[in-house]
Amino acid sequence: MTNKPLAALLFGCMITAQAASAQSLLPKPQSFNAGKGAFSTATTKVKLINEVGADAENIYSKQWSAKADNNAQQVVRFTRLANATSPEAYNLHITKDTLLISAASADGFRFAWQTVEQLKQKNGIMACDVQDAPAFKWRSLMLDVSRHFQPISFLKKQIDVMAQYKFNRLHLHLTDAAGWRIEIKRYPRLTSLAAWREGKTWKEWSKLGCKYKNEGEEGAYGGYYTQDELRDLVKYAAERGITIVPEIEMPGHSAEVLTAYPELSCTHEPYKQMDFCPGSVATYDFLENVLKEVMDIFPSKYIHVGGDEADKASWPSCPLCQQKMKELGTDKDGLQAHLIAHFGKFLTDHGRQLVGWDEVIAGNLAKNTTVMVWRGLEKAQEAIDHGYDVVLSPSGYWYLDYYQDAPDTQPEAIGGFLPLEKVYSYVPGGTLPEDVRSKITGVQANLWTEYVPTAEHVEYMLYPRALAIAEIGWNGTKTKNYPEFRKRAIVECERLHKQGVNTFDLKKERGERPESFKTTKHKAIGCNITFNHRYEDKYKAQGDKTLVDGQHGGWTYGDQKWQGFLGNKGYCLDLTIDLGKVQKISTVAADFMQAYGAWVFFPSEYKISFSEDGQNFKEVYNKKSEVDRDIQLGFRNLAWKGNAKTRYIRVQGSTTEDGGWLFTDEIIVK
Repeated sequence: MTNKPLAALLFGCMITAQAASAQSLLPKPQSFNAGKGAFSTATTKVKLINEVGADAENIYSKQWSAKADNNAQQVVRFTRLANATSPEAYNLHITKDTLLISAASADGFRFAWQTVEQLKQKNGIMACDVQDAPAFKWRSLMLDVSRHFQPISFLKKQIDVMAQYKFNRLHLHLTDAAGWRIEIKRYPRLTSLAAWREGKTWKEWSKLGCKYKNEGEEGAYGGYYTQDELRDLVKYAAERGITIVPEIEMPGHSAEVLTAYPELSCTHEPYKQMDFCPGSVATYDFLENVLKEVMDIFPSKYIHVGGDEADKASWPSCPLCQQKMKELGTDKDGLQAHLIAHFGKFLTDHGRQLVGWDEVIAGNLAKNTTVMVWRGLEKAQEAIDHGYDVVLSPSGYWYLDYYQDAPDTQPEAIGGFLPLEKVYSYVPGGTLPEDVRSKITGVQANLWTEYVPTAEHVEYMLYPRALAIAEIGWNGTKTKNYPEFRKRAIVECERLHKQGVNTFDLKKERGERPESFKTTKHKAIGCNITFNHRYEDKYKAQGDKTLVDGQHGGWTYGDQKWQGFLGNKGYCLDLTIDLGKVQKISTVAADFMQAYGAWVFFPSEYKISFSEDGQNFKEVYNKKSEVDRDIQLGFRNLAWKGNAKTRYIRVQGSTTEDGGWLFTDEIIVK
């Protein structure tokens, strides 16, 4: 942290050149023109003109009422913005004598004032003209309070920060197997049992067998929000221009519900099921009753129902599900589509709209459905083809539970590597045709908290990466300049730090794995590989020559340099390299990655064999090891070293008995 006052830092960015002046604002406005001088805030009196009444009342009363004087020379004026392109649009006209704020709505005035706050400098509010409106109508952060419960006071603090950067949605992930966090009066066991677990961290809970405890029982960890607390939070957020969107998971991620009320599962056994039984009338009655209470608390027209990653394992053998599938003439996927469509209609009948993860895409959902696309852009195309609204939330770019810097410098995370630059680099819609991209309505970053147990850690993972989402959501950033954005983000991190927000120190960022910048020359470069067990297409990297191209991977398996193999029997990594002729070698080495949270493990067995004819192989190296599941993210080099002659090199590796991924980036032969 610098010792310079924040105002001086901001003033240093606010020189008279237009491009440099815009660097003081985050998110960057659509149009900015610097003026001369500043509107002084040192004066004791201003002439107040409020032409919009209650829409500007919050700013009017808090900032200027005590200084009001109709005879003053300086004028503060609030007017209605005509012909606005968005209800959140605003304009600023600031001179030495005038502060004119024009906006289309109360939200527009709020966002205008956030810009004014960033324009403050030593001698007042910087003179300029701003014309501004959001690129996307949905600009959101998702906080997962199921895996680790956070108090209302903390949520209010985050709402204050979000408002500074013009977010307008807070998506609360309120229910999941790790804990139910919302009081439902009709079903008290959701909060007396399903909200409490054995094991403070998610990992501890998993190791202890994912058990629940009664409220007040020794060792019970968790919590929940009362309905009154949530109503107060909704009001607090609305006063700051933010709508809270609640998520109630269905049909999957529901082990906590099905332990409290096992009759809602296919087997009626607690601790045995993750998914609701979609063939049972009781499931629909329960979820309808829950949603009625949810809607009574949250006025948001959007209600999120999850819909992702349902296991569906028990559905094909459940008599009720079998009967329902036969009645509908469908399979288990169609059964899930039926359940989601039912609740889409239910919400529509109650004046609300369904939001779900991209697994909910189906032709029989209401047209007012919003699909959150977390997988590929093909899902966005599919949802738009169905006529649904789309909010982009790509896991590879905007899942903020990944490491943001070199993992050995960071608190434990779920894995992966997502630095600020990559978050900022994402262009919503990417390669989709322009007429499709124009139908994307929103952007959202997600912070899942399996490995984020404390309030301080939540803030550390959010900021500054959330600022990149704020910029993209508001400005659109069709043209990007990361070095310039990074400078603004550093200024905002210092501002946030002074507000008591625990941000990542961007100035000390170390960056990508050093090996990823190197090219290694060795005897197998470009050689032919025969895959006895093929890599998975999802993680094919550069295809058949990935492991002999001299390139090394970074901190994450998803960087198109690590190649992924999957299987739970035999060797999932099994390939033969042809060196082209018999030759002397002294080393065969490979790097492997472990990312426990993503079920990526070091090899439990790694074997190397040589052959001169490609038919008769002799084993020369075999390394067996127990999988250490305490290693959240790690890298291991396994190598045979010696003296031998060979043409063919067979490399084999296996994962744990219960499956998992194996990733390697290069097989080096010297």
